[in-house]
Amino acid sequence: MEQHRTRPPAQGTRRDPPPLPPQAGREAGREPGRKQPRPAGGPGRAGAPRSGGPRIAPVGRRPAPPPERTARTGRTARRMPNPRLTGLGGGLFSGVLMFGIGCLDQLLFGASLTVYSVLFLPVCLLTALWVRGGDLLSAPVVVPIAFAVGLLPMSGGGNGVGARLMGLVTALATQVGWLYAGTLVAGVAILARGLRRAATRRQTANHH
Repeated sequence: MEQHRTRPPAQGTRRDPPPLPPQAGREAGREPGRKQPRPAGGPGRAGAPRSGGPRIAPVGRRPAPPPERTARTGRTARRMPNPRLTGLGGGLFSGVLMFGIGCLDQLLFGASLTVYSVLFLPVCLLTALWVRGGDLLSAPVVVPIAFAVGLLPMSGGGNGVGARLMGLVTALATQVGWLYAGTLVAGVAILARGLRRAATRRQTANHH
């Protein structure tokens, strides 16, 4: 009888191959020479806006002025004269200025009362604008005195005191309309300043 040969059993048990790590599995799934697509969000989070995109300015805000324009405006404001004269200072300012105008009028125009009276109006306006707030009522008082002081070098009629006094009275009588006009200009200017100060005080009181 033939005896069937039996294969000897394999020694030990069959072991399964160890599982591959996740990274090795992903590398095995990639095709060679093909780049994987990147997420739309770039290197940061997905969907996050990029920092290099255009920025939208907030609505309702005005851009700040450039520093050059601000500095230029500050220099212009500092150049503008804004003195504050007392009542006595306003009288001296207008009197000296009108006396100088009278001397120049005597030398250049032969004592023309019309030229002198026309130049009296801006002097009245400057005096009313430059006097300080506590002495506003002094402006309409000092400008007529300054008008008379400026007529001293222009009043002729001789070398005596009486003759010059008569010449001054005559000049005042003939130019009384310009004298009233200059006083009116000063009065209107101080009235406008007074109303403005009152409005500023009222606004300050309402805020407090």
